[in-house]
Amino acid sequence: MSSFFTAPSSQKKRKRPVAPEFPKKRLANGGGPKASGKAPANPASRREERDESISGSESDDDESFEGLSNASGSSEASDSDNEGETAAEKRLRLAERYLENVKEHVDEAGFDAADIDRDLIAERLQEDVAETKGKVYRQLGSELAIAKASQTFFRTNTGPVTSITSNAPYFYTATKDLHIHKWRTQDLPQDQYPQTTKRKPKKPPAPPKKRPELESWTRGSTGKKKEKNYQRHTGPILAIAASPDGRYVVTGGADRKLIIHDAETLKPVKVFNHHRDAITGLAFRRGTNQLYSCSKDRTVKVWSLDELAYVETLFGHQDEVVDIDALAQERCVSVGARDRTARLWKVLEESQLVFRGGAVDKKPQPGVNPRSLLHEGSMDRIAMIDDDLFITGSDNGTIALWSVQKKKPVYLESLAHGLDPVPGPTEGSASASASDNVVAVPPPRPITALRTIPYSDVFFSGSWDGYVRVWQLSEDKRRIESLGVLSSPEPSKEANGVTPNASAASSRPIVGVVNGITVFERGDRGKDGICVIAAVSKEHRFGRWKIFDGARNGGVVFEVPRIRPPVSVNGVDNSTDEEG
Repeated sequence: MSSFFTAPSSQKKRKRPVAPEFPKKRLANGGGPKASGKAPANPASRREERDESISGSESDDDESFEGLSNASGSSEASDSDNEGETAAEKRLRLAERYLENVKEHVDEAGFDAADIDRDLIAERLQEDVAETKGKVYRQLGSELAIAKASQTFFRTNTGPVTSITSNAPYFYTATKDLHIHKWRTQDLPQDQYPQTTKRKPKKPPAPPKKRPELESWTRGSTGKKKEKNYQRHTGPILAIAASPDGRYVVTGGADRKLIIHDAETLKPVKVFNHHRDAITGLAFRRGTNQLYSCSKDRTVKVWSLDELAYVETLFGHQDEVVDIDALAQERCVSVGARDRTARLWKVLEESQLVFRGGAVDKKPQPGVNPRSLLHEGSMDRIAMIDDDLFITGSDNGTIALWSVQKKKPVYLESLAHGLDPVPGPTEGSASASASDNVVAVPPPRPITALRTIPYSDVFFSGSWDGYVRVWQLSEDKRRIESLGVLSSPEPSKEANGVTPNASAASSRPIVGVVNGITVFERGDRGKDGICVIAAVSKEHRFGRWKIFDGARNGGVVFEVPRIRPPVSVNGVDNSTDEEG
């Protein structure tokens, strides 16, 4: 008598009930599989057929991929030679064959395959990986032709311009008299005689326009402060930011309103009144619609424009929060004016890192009165270089480089924009009857604007000395160095005798306060240079303690070309240096 333990192994397997793969339609005679006169297929045979079909489809895909990567039709021979390779080795072999095929086609077109491989494949992959790590990966300092920068002024015909933002090719300005302007930058001039044409035309094309065009504008009203449903500003607009996807433009003002506008028409979409004091700064998280706002109520708030909703409030500053910036990670940095702290907010971790200012560069400077190196009284500007480095600007004219690994500045650049002229006897004293014996000390020019090119070694600063200064981060990321100035009023000689600004004859200094700077790149990944736009005003964005009578409210556009490295085509070195 056989039992379960003595039965053969073929009989020990339990038979699973056969379930139909899809519901069968009931026939008119009410018969199922038996009524049709056909017995159901064996489950084992169906399983074998399905396995064969799956394996067959994989082989077909491999053959098609190999056929794409090798036009000679030697895929079967290569498969027979590489029967013992693993799946990963096979994918690597196919990818290498595919790249070789691409290079062969590029060689036939007349380009260097090594150059294409470096520019289109290796370089972009490296940049994408580096950006996900949040580190500086673009060395642009040596590739920008600062001396060849063009300069174009524009006017707003309104009150003082307080803030500026951009989303190429558009940029937006906000003013104290409640105006929002949408501008379009002019396209870069193209080659007059393209290489494709054999004969030059008799008349060259007309020169392109340089001045930006005003696309649209809108204005609030101070007379409607008591109307609760009024969806525009009723007080000076102090901050503006454009979303990365180009859908929204957000403004914040002294009326405590945060208004989300449609970027196309500048019509209000949503109004928030969560802040209890004037909104002084706005920043979008890079690549998302997450917004950060700072205010004089000492708070930082987080918003989501995808849901048009308020998220949370961050507390910590002991004074007015006057500026804010953010990059790709869910964190932001802010400065608290006279509490002299910069704070890194980690939103997900619900924590913050505090960086205390007040340090002064103790190195003596030739020709500078030590009394002019005032202690830092207020930290007014901040901008992020990457996820570990950021810079701040203060009222004593110092630009400080910070690292999240240290609580003190890594480097201090004192008097970055120089000193103001020595004031007169009555200006340097609080007494109206001041004598000529009063020794006035020239005050430093404060930093009124900071902007970086994210994840690069270049950033810009502004004050009221007539320049937009360009700075470079050193290779060891422990110093900042001057690259030059934009809008140089007169040519100067460097140590090697080269004029650093060849277009200085057609340039003139910026008269007024630079209240904001925005930057965007021209061409694919900045191959055609960068566009730097500075907002210029008669007075500071927060007050009227210094008024420039000869200034015009508006801005200036700088087109900075990029120095193209030499490219070898078919073994010939063709240099297209913009400086040459």
